[in-house]
Amino acid sequence: MKRCPWPNPKNELYVQYHDEEWGVPIHDDRDWFEKIILDGAQAGLSWETILNKRENYRKAFENFDVQKVARFTEKRIEKLLHNPGIVRNRLKVRSAVGNAKGFIAIQEEFGTFDAYIWRFTDGKTKVNRWKSMGDVPASTPESDAMSKDLKKRGFNFVGTTICYAFMQAGGMVNDHLVSCFRYKEVGRG
Repeated sequence: MKRCPWPNPKNELYVQYHDEEWGVPIHDDRDWFEKIILDGAQAGLSWETILNKRENYRKAFENFDVQKVARFTEKRIEKLLHNPGIVRNRLKVRSAVGNAKGFIAIQEEFGTFDAYIWRFTDGKTKVNRWKSMGDVPASTPESDAMSKDLKKRGFNFVGTTICYAFMQAGGMVNDHLVSCFRYKEVGRG
């Protein structure tokens, strides 16, 4: 069975993430909020590092309940900064709380975050046909527009590269290589 070359074959969790989750279209706001928190935490680190800490993040961030995270106090933020199970970066932890507030504002404006985010791909998965990892871009005009709009709404750790990773993980684009067994399974749009 041929898969994309990026998951570390020695890390069962990483392989499982590739095989079962990455690129599958998301339409659940809790899942989107998890992606925003985790992709922001990843900035400057490997996805494997964050994936290995995901269960710790789920506990620390109230299973990504956006309403609860938006109410985190300074005391709660300080407690998180002493949690060895997550990335203890003050800016990243603070941005998770701020992004929760922005996430709620988007839900209020659009009904759901899902309705908002899928506008960047006209409501459907963009199916690419990459033959090698060198073909896969780090950003696109769509991720540029998403990043710009999220920043305008007060979000942090949402640069265009992070937004493109967000789009890939959430199935807004199918960036499995055409040779990967998951290519046909996840992304017909």
